[in-house]
Amino acid sequence: MEQLTELSVVDYHRLVEAGLLQDQSVELLAGKIVEMSPETPMHYSTAKRDAKYLEILLSGRAEVRFNGPITLSDSEPEPDIAIVRLPESAYSQRHPAPADIFWLIEVAQTSFKKDREVKAAIYATASIREYWVLNLKDQQLIVLRDPQNGLYRSEQIFSAGTVAPLAFLDVQVAVERMIGAF
Repeated sequence: MEQLTELSVVDYHRLVEAGLLQDQSVELLAGKIVEMSPETPMHYSTAKRDAKYLEILLSGRAEVRFNGPITLSDSEPEPDIAIVRLPESAYSQRHPAPADIFWLIEVAQTSFKKDREVKAAIYATASIREYWVLNLKDQQLIVLRDPQNGLYRSEQIFSAGTVAPLAFLDVQVAVERMIGAF
């Protein structure tokens, strides 16, 4: 579905509520309705496995959302994993907003360019402190931090070891487990 004029998040919600986007795999990115890439079995199983792993690591400290929308000023993307503030009940009437988000994760197999460029710019513009891209093709975890002026100023690439998320410096996330190389 190609969009010529930019939509607001409110207009996008109206389309969703009216059922006009039913049975369509789309998200709102920078005011445009964009088709989401179909998920391969590896993409889905990696994202699901990683969400479960993070739920264990962050139990009682954060809500780990799997394939759910978040609401930004001009976008409503659906990151593969969003780690957000508790309580879960805070999101029964709305999606998480930037102030609720600890960090976001996208699993990239066929969507690497969009995840690394388009979504990174959207998340940095929204001041999401930390954004991880799991590059399944190259078996790497790309950790983006320090958003300024629509860009992440810090990028680290891992293929092994552990990473401590900024919001939970005492938590060690095993890179090999996240990228499925264990």
